[in-house]
Amino acid sequence: MEEEYADLRPGRPRRAAGRRSLTWHDDPVTVLDDSPFVRACRGLPGPHTPVWFMRQAGRSLPEYRKLREGIGMLDSCRRPDLVTEITLQPVRRHRVDAAILYSDIVVPIAAAGVDLDIVPGTGPVVAEPIRTAADLQRLRPITADDVDYVAEAVRLLVAELGATPLIGFAGAPFTLASYLIEGGPSRTYLKTKAMMYAEPELWHALLARLAEITLAFLRIQIDAGVSAVQLFDSWAGALSEADYREFVMPHSARVLRGLDDAGVPRIHFGVGTGVLLEAMGEAGADVVGVDWRTPLDVASKRLGPDKAVQGNLDPAILFAGWDVVEREARRVLAQGQSAPGHVFNLGHGVMPEMDPDILTRLTALVHEASAR
Repeated sequence: MEEEYADLRPGRPRRAAGRRSLTWHDDPVTVLDDSPFVRACRGLPGPHTPVWFMRQAGRSLPEYRKLREGIGMLDSCRRPDLVTEITLQPVRRHRVDAAILYSDIVVPIAAAGVDLDIVPGTGPVVAEPIRTAADLQRLRPITADDVDYVAEAVRLLVAELGATPLIGFAGAPFTLASYLIEGGPSRTYLKTKAMMYAEPELWHALLARLAEITLAFLRIQIDAGVSAVQLFDSWAGALSEADYREFVMPHSARVLRGLDDAGVPRIHFGVGTGVLLEAMGEAGADVVGVDWRTPLDVASKRLGPDKAVQGNLDPAILFAGWDVVEREARRVLAQGQSAPGHVFNLGHGVMPEMDPDILTRLTALVHEASAR
């Protein structure tokens, strides 16, 4: 067992089941470090391919819809009791290999002073978009006190989850900037790209500030006990590789590299980012999430031998009948074998219309088909 962990850097802080920070020399293999999920993230063999689903805690679950009745999205994210129960629901139902903290990518920027709301059917809506240097001054740093409800929820969850790892997450600087500049969701990102090209100094100042907010938010989650973190760059697929490398990658790298000493795997995911995979890996991820457009064996070859992959079943396939789901899931598993580590997931989030029983069956299939 020690030989399998030889690639982990001696002295690197790690998170123990008891949640105190320990060095590698002090800390024998803990239950969480030895979980199938964490092992796959580190490129180590495990008993089966681990599986979890983006948006596994959400509107596809009737128990979630019942619990959320009459409670706004941001309000639910600020209640540790609700966050705990909602995060646990898919773990109980599907028996996935990891939980992901129930939250939203705009939580830290709301804590940083941005007046926003999450409007049902629309998404985040910002009352006063950030489009000038003066506007930028409204965006302040965050402290642990600003998001104490997040840390409390993480601590409650770690106690409840036991041997099941908890994934923390945050939105990447580019995706957060797109909401702040556009004032809400966008299909074209016209205002975002206009600032990027026409006012590069303001652009980099905004993303640098967002990078520090994001880094602080992830650090707070890690200090509270999460076993891994995922950086969601949901809208980075709107960019060319050249623009990504010039205008976005340095700030995502600031977040990911800023966690070099944190001792937890870092996952980097974006939608429509096939052309950006190498750059997203170079930014400092241990695991690169791949959407359904790029086969995992192709992605792994491009990423190289040091990166695990996550993904990448097309969510739409879940509506095509079980025979199709099983066939395509086995294909994804086969392609994932080319990577040093593979975490099975969808290529995007679970859709609200999804029959949750399909996810339960899919989880069991992945475990059975990949058992070794």
